[in-house]
Amino acid sequence: MWAFDTTFYQIYPLGMLGCPFDAPALDDEAGARGQVERHRIKQLIDWAPYLGGLGIGAILLNPVFASDTHGYNTRDLRAVDCRLGTNEDFAETIDALHAHGVRVVIDAVFNHVGRNFWAFRDVREHRWDSPYKDWFNLNFDGDTHFGDGFWYEGWEGNQDLIKLNLRNPAVVDYLLDTVRMWKRELGVDGLRLDVAYSLDRDFVRRLRGLADELGAEPRFNGTPGDGFPLIGEVLHGDYNLIVNDEMLHSCTNYECYKGLYSSFNSMNMFEIAHSLHRQYGGDPWCIYRGKHLVSFADNHDVSRLASILTEKRHLAAAYGVLFGMPGIPCLYYGSEWGRLGAKGTGYLADVELRPALDAPDADALANPASGWEGGEGPNELTAFIDRLNHVRRSSRALCHGSYRNIIITNKQLLFERDAPADGEQAAERVLVAVNAEDAPFTFHDSGLHGSFDVLMACAPGDDSTAVPCSEVLGLDGSIEIPPFGVLYLKQTA
Repeated sequence: MWAFDTTFYQIYPLGMLGCPFDAPALDDEAGARGQVERHRIKQLIDWAPYLGGLGIGAILLNPVFASDTHGYNTRDLRAVDCRLGTNEDFAETIDALHAHGVRVVIDAVFNHVGRNFWAFRDVREHRWDSPYKDWFNLNFDGDTHFGDGFWYEGWEGNQDLIKLNLRNPAVVDYLLDTVRMWKRELGVDGLRLDVAYSLDRDFVRRLRGLADELGAEPRFNGTPGDGFPLIGEVLHGDYNLIVNDEMLHSCTNYECYKGLYSSFNSMNMFEIAHSLHRQYGGDPWCIYRGKHLVSFADNHDVSRLASILTEKRHLAAAYGVLFGMPGIPCLYYGSEWGRLGAKGTGYLADVELRPALDAPDADALANPASGWEGGEGPNELTAFIDRLNHVRRSSRALCHGSYRNIIITNKQLLFERDAPADGEQAAERVLVAVNAEDAPFTFHDSGLHGSFDVLMACAPGDDSTAVPCSEVLGLDGSIEIPPFGVLYLKQTA
């Protein structure tokens, strides 16, 4: 599966592209036409050179289809939101991203729809006589605060978001045909399943069968198909229940998301080390060995890493762990600049997390601005993440290797990623070391013997940012790492 060897870049397009929060009313044809004429989705074409240069293999787009406000209260799953443009605009944009080696995975909101979803509008108008009444979980003996004259189930009690009846064959057929249209007409490369933990498991199995079918079809450039990934939004619990050979290929790793920032804020690296070993370690009871979960430091629903870290100099070390640990790393747009953004409260709680941003200049990565957080464009943090990403994507150990903790202290962590020889592919061992302390630290371990290539050496504000990756170190059981430093070593002998 191609997704296991790449890096995702998450974009919330309604925010990043400067769309108004409210879509035009359904009967406001002039307003809708005025929004479509903005063709905002095509602004992503301007991002393609930057994303390609950053080594991003795929963007993960949050909702792009017609909705009332934030994208998850869908009006039509087969029409791009008028605030973004048209289906033709979207297909053209995907073609341009493909030309830069960037695939497109879109947010599939299949658990619920908005009150203006076309089938639910028919139910509101015709009630019992609507042919779509069984598309939802309705009860005509009750009512809601909207006064429709019937009760219906909403997502987690929110009746702005009407749950679809995924046990209804007509609903399932509609959704599967929609996915076929997304792949074959728009060029979509995979799906992120919103609130996957709420989806009917039989529906997910049907969707996986379709994904296997679509993944075998030729790619956009005519080469053989190499997969159509299904990535679920899952918060807690046992991810094996939905990430397996019959259902999803991957899901969001919220356990390690929390452990990542919390370990630095509490200066307790045992937290993230415990989570990583519990999930990927070598003991028989470790639960996700061989799986590729999506790892992230922030997203469109949580405060940005630069805002949630109490010590901003921990940004480099946190991303050092993120790109060194097992899983598929996912960046949230602008966070690679150290952009700030704190989650608020109330109806507009997420607005600060989803700002409008202009595409960086094509040479932005070659000439990054100084600074490590609060950035308005590519800077030294971006250059560091750029290098991390390219190192990871060229390393079989970092993409597929096993995980082992070597040294854990409250303020330091050293772990190993190891990939055994496989056919013509040689064995590869990579060590990842981070120092969360404002002082140098020396690691001592018997595994620190031999010759090592320096893949990455960095500490904010330190000359070690300039250490060439071709440098070779001969170690005799120890190595010193500077304050707030990150070190990636590949053993050569």
